[in-house]
Amino acid sequence: MANKQDRISITLKCTECGEENYLTSKNKKKNPDRLERSKYCPRCKKNTLHREKKK
Repeated sequence: MANKQDRISITLKCTECGEENYLTSKNKKKNPDRLERSKYCPRCKKNTLHREKKK
């Protein structure tokens, strides 16, 4: 069973306009690479690719 320390909170950033729209969490042991999701961007007013922001 995973510990609470395995999960980290991350920010998703729009690749087109650069707006930081979403906060989520991920398991850093199971997913060490950057997270990419297709989400709605209210600034662009369409679904765009959102990537995990660098810390």
